[in-house]
Amino acid sequence: MSVLIFIDTAEGHVKKSSLEAMTYGAKVAEQLGTTAEAVVLGAVNDDLGALGKYGVKKIHHVAADALNHFDAQVFTKAIAEVANATGAKVIIFSNNISGKAIAPRLSVRLKAGLVSGAVALPDTSNGFVVKKNVFSGKAFANVAVNTDVKIIALNPNAYQTIAGEGSAEVVSASTTATAGKVKVTAVNKASGEVPLTEAEIVVSAGRGMKGPENWGMVEELAKTLHAATACSRPVADAHWRPHNEHVGQTGFAIAPNLYIAIGISGAIQHLAGVNRSKVIVVINKDPEAPFFKAADYGIVGDAFDVVPKLTAAIKKLKG
Repeated sequence: MSVLIFIDTAEGHVKKSSLEAMTYGAKVAEQLGTTAEAVVLGAVNDDLGALGKYGVKKIHHVAADALNHFDAQVFTKAIAEVANATGAKVIIFSNNISGKAIAPRLSVRLKAGLVSGAVALPDTSNGFVVKKNVFSGKAFANVAVNTDVKIIALNPNAYQTIAGEGSAEVVSASTTATAGKVKVTAVNKASGEVPLTEAEIVVSAGRGMKGPENWGMVEELAKTLHAATACSRPVADAHWRPHNEHVGQTGFAIAPNLYIAIGISGAIQHLAGVNRSKVIVVINKDPEAPFFKAADYGIVGDAFDVVPKLTAAIKKLKG
């Protein structure tokens, strides 16, 4: 019996959300009196052994060529084989795009109970109960999992990453999974210094910017904070910004440590995608904007006056 954590990668590098999943999985293993192991698929450029500082004792690396491009069905089969070989009873994913594609398929394959959107460690005092977000983050539910094998998909940024000491044993693993039916013919990368779903800080703007020609000051603030840029749906629909920057119920759901909303009214559909942010700062000239009710900090003022001054102040603070 062990706890198995899926290490998600992009272009050969481990994603930040996987560091959170490893820290979380190691704590779950401690609760259950067992060890934390991990599985990583495809080519990896990072030092896998160094990931032991996040609590994993052994990492199973399946380096088959068929796994160099993401395919949910192929990945599911490979992970299921590692889970069966290691006798894993709890499997941890990050509830990101990859986790949302793999975890349900693995649940069916292993006949395992699945809790997606977990936000806390399971309560093992009386069974196995996991707390999760429901209704787009407006409420919580405590879900009891009674199956022999249990799968948890942890919400990104819901659990603090803790790095300690130690290294993990890295072992090679094989799979019977072959190339999937989907063939990758081209990869179009989203622009930006920081991937939106991995960003600690996000600077977002809406129709209050009046047009795409005014986005320079938003990008300047984001660059100063080393943040990702985002936008509301009307902005993406108007083609002021690319759709890969759209956050909200019908776009990306994000959970950065700091979310700065500029000229966004705060419709419920937008809030559904950003309300898991640790701190929300709203800049809007309308004091009645709904977003202020969800904000931790608010600035009532014209963005064209406030944002440049804010950027200048941050640059001065940074020296």
